[in-house]
Amino acid sequence: MTHSIFKNYPEKDAILEWYSMNGSNIIYHVNNHFHTPYSFSAFTSINQIFELAKKEKVSVLGINDLNTFSGFEEFNELCLEYRLFPCFNIEFTGLIRSAQKAGITINDPVHPGRIYVSGKGLDYPVNSTGNSAKKINTLISESAGQAELMLELVSKHLKSIDADLELNKDYIYGKYTLGTLRVGHIARAVREAILKKYPNEEARNTILVRIYGGNESKVNFNNHAAAESEITTQLFSSGGIANLKEDLKAILELDDIVKIILDSGGIPTYKVLLDYEEGNYSEFEKDIEQLHKELSSKNIYSLELIPARNDFVRVREFVRFFHNRNYIVSFGTGHNTSNMIPLRVSSKDGVVLDEYLRRVAFEAACVIAANQYYRAKSQDGYVEKNGRFRLALKDEFIETGNAVIEYFMQTNTQ
Repeated sequence: MTHSIFKNYPEKDAILEWYSMNGSNIIYHVNNHFHTPYSFSAFTSINQIFELAKKEKVSVLGINDLNTFSGFEEFNELCLEYRLFPCFNIEFTGLIRSAQKAGITINDPVHPGRIYVSGKGLDYPVNSTGNSAKKINTLISESAGQAELMLELVSKHLKSIDADLELNKDYIYGKYTLGTLRVGHIARAVREAILKKYPNEEARNTILVRIYGGNESKVNFNNHAAAESEITTQLFSSGGIANLKEDLKAILELDDIVKIILDSGGIPTYKVLLDYEEGNYSEFEKDIEQLHKELSSKNIYSLELIPARNDFVRVREFVRFFHNRNYIVSFGTGHNTSNMIPLRVSSKDGVVLDEYLRRVAFEAACVIAANQYYRAKSQDGYVEKNGRFRLALKDEFIETGNAVIEYFMQTNTQ
């Protein structure tokens, strides 16, 4: 594994001087949150992401897989090959027990107390050691064990109803995953097996009723994302034959997640749900002033959104509120279902980011770039070891990160 390319970049004063003479002042298009096949993704290979990024002129990319750093090495190599700036990120599923007990939804509209948190701008290579490394390894192991048990339950169910569909664990690992088994991989394998065995729609609908325990399919099964979503709902959600009680070993406490992110050199980032299902909001997010109070009390001044799930006007209003309060705000597309949407970020109503939102997104990318750059040079990043954000240095990090991104774009060679 190679060391961070930023380690050998010019020192701060020198790179800023270089930028003053060579900078382009381009506000690059950024996608700072997408999943790859190392987690679960619409993409079948990481290379596919880069081909699409080049086509859509997205120049700053942020890998953001769930619970794993495994894709970092290939991602880094392809960023160098395609000359697209890398942001090394990760996502965790966490739990706030007090919210769970009180029935408060945070950024998961279904499960009270569950919280999704990302780490932005991690060290590459990641050097998580000690307790943090143990927690990550336990998380990966428990997650995989839970998924394998679900796969076993689905396989037994298919045999019990004589569906004539076989789900081989080794085959699924080899064809659908890059080492990490998730529910999405199982749903994908089930969908493909059904389409192969039952190409006739009438026969397929008949077997689906049996698979779904008497419920009829309500989607076009040739729509991959819709079919896999339905399979997931029918088999793995509450009442489904493969629905298991949540394994708390596979979900970390928020404090543990933040500690892992800090130990890995990253910036703790709250993943905003915002409006969903006809404008609903979670209890945690419905009062924007209270949300600011909660996040600032937890020393979290970095946010991210997946605007394809939200109304554009609401996104803009939300971002302006937090941007004016010194937060950095990132945007991404997720790509964590089979739905292959564009890599260039837009809202759910198809509105692309306007100039203001593009600048906000690029500023966040600059802070992340500077964090990676300073950390590679064994200097302090944007967040202190105790978790306190260095908010007074935000403009400095934006300036430095802008120079780092531009230096990468103009001087990087294989």
